[in-house]
Amino acid sequence: MPLLSQRVGTFTDSVIRRMTRICNEYGALNLSQGFPDFPPPKAMTDALARVAHDGPHQYAITFGAPNFRRALAEKHGRSINRDIDPETEVLVTCGGTEAMMSAMMCVCNPGDEVIVFSPFYENYSADAILSGASPIYVPLTPPDFKFDPVELENAFRRHPKAIIVCNPSNPCGKVFTREELSFICGLAEKYDAFVITDEVYQHIVFDPHVHTVAAGLPGMYDRVITCSSLSKTYSITGWRLGYLIGPAEVIEGAKKVHDFLTVGAPAPLQEAAVVGLQFGPEYYEELKALYTKKRALFLKGLDDLGIAHNEPEGTYFVMMDIRKYLAQERFRGFDDYSFSEWMIRNIGVAPVPGSSFFRENVSHYVRLHFARSEETLNYALERLALLNQ
Repeated sequence: MPLLSQRVGTFTDSVIRRMTRICNEYGALNLSQGFPDFPPPKAMTDALARVAHDGPHQYAITFGAPNFRRALAEKHGRSINRDIDPETEVLVTCGGTEAMMSAMMCVCNPGDEVIVFSPFYENYSADAILSGASPIYVPLTPPDFKFDPVELENAFRRHPKAIIVCNPSNPCGKVFTREELSFICGLAEKYDAFVITDEVYQHIVFDPHVHTVAAGLPGMYDRVITCSSLSKTYSITGWRLGYLIGPAEVIEGAKKVHDFLTVGAPAPLQEAAVVGLQFGPEYYEELKALYTKKRALFLKGLDDLGIAHNEPEGTYFVMMDIRKYLAQERFRGFDDYSFSEWMIRNIGVAPVPGSSFFRENVSHYVRLHFARSEETLNYALERLALLNQ
């Protein structure tokens, strides 16, 4: 057999999805892969039921159904107080994963570098490699996960092609302040780089923190490529509807990548999802209240059990500090990977080993998520109490 490409030997499969497979093998509770166990909005599932009978059932326009792109343009335009052209500045993709991949392949040449904050969502490193680029890692320092401005500018002095900013950040739940984003964007202007943002959790932000759309900062629209999806906002991770919004020249290039990468997102699901994009502000207020309540329940439960953790400012992820357990005799020789698998087998709860998100030598976290019903979260806490026995 001929040798495989060198490229596929430079990154692993998804650790998150791997933990789901192990979780399923043991019948554990999946707090690793971030999808809800409660239904999407009824208006959207009702729309999907109608579409199942009435269609469309054939290809949509490759770049996204016109009514879906219009709804995206209107929703995003309101967030940055700008008219967005749905024909030239919006691209519909198969999930946020393809949105990021299309953006990276559109702007990066082989040999380019891309700044990635660490900890990072695992796809970013692989996306850079698949695009022929190399990541430059800049640490976000626990427990508040702030970056060092000097270290960040040193990374920009290498003249990267882009910086990826996940805001709010998976896995650590950091919400970048307007001042931090302005500093990042200022460096991008100074060193002539793109800012590629991943904003899939933009509506899951906890007071007093506020989500700032980087593309809405003064003078930044032509430099920012916004990647997002409907997965988290509307609890439809399986619908795989994502999008890119940005300047027309960038979107035109990304369309070419997308056309040959996946052809197009599912036409029936785009049609059914339009109703969600047209929800008023009360929907997003209710979503925020829902996750604020889940966060309070789960974090209090961890506190009551004496389990150390960070305080996520957004998203539905929490980083659980396992140092006190790794110091115990029963876990001698364990790292975060073996501890995660032990949790699945013996506690019945599946986390993600934290070192899979860090470039630095950090192996004392596991990531859990709380996008679950209150009943499920209470059950998870009952299981986690077994850690202290």
